Amino acid sequence: MLERHIQFARVERPDRAEAAAGARTRLASKFPHTALRRMTHLGLLVGAALDGVPLCADDAVVYASSYAETRALEDFLRSFPAASPLLFQTSIHPSAIQQVLIGRQQAVRRFWPMTGRRRLVESALLAALMEPSPRVVLAGGEERGTWLLEANMASDQAFAFAIVLAADPKGALGRVRFSPGAATGDAPCPALPEFAGAIERKEGLNWRGAGGDWSLDWP
Repeated sequence: MLERHIQFARVERPDRAEAAAGARTRLASKFPHTALRRMTHLGLLVGAALDGVPLCADDAVVYASSYAETRALEDFLRSFPAASPLLFQTSIHPSAIQQVLIGRQQAVRRFWPMTGRRRLVESALLAALMEPSPRVVLAGGEERGTWLLEANMASDQAFAFAIVLAADPKGALGRVRFSPGAATGDAPCPALPEFAGAIERKEGLNWRGAGGDWSLDWP
């Protein structure tokens, strides 16, 4: 059995109409001014989810997103034929969590970026549970797409989450557990928005994974 204890959990879920410009105004106090103007919407949301969480060089970070900076890419492509240099720079920025770490000038022990759809949550959690660092930050999220939604290449909602997982159960808010072996449950792996929603509402999740059973539990 593999398990880690949740020492911190936060979900950032903006108003549906919010885009990057609105997030920069709303979250301006949480970021250095020089970093703020270059961050994507998802970078701002992930940074807000991690606001107040000190990281150290011995921590590991797992980051999960199916579509990453979709809205930033849409905005750049929408600027054609007079392509915007500023929107181009935004569209090729490092991932959201890397934007946060760069803004903090924070080094970490290891960084595990994850993408995918059907088993993304499971892959990210497995990386976190098998990580040898005593503390792991698991963060993720999406930007809300517009015209790419028609091609099923974007999320229909913007959100970000962050949880801190540790081996020490003292003061834990919850627990993530994987029990290898013949899986007994029949629920599918939750999608990333569903996982974020369970964190936000402090709801339990149980599902059957490849090679065993998974659970997200809260006291």
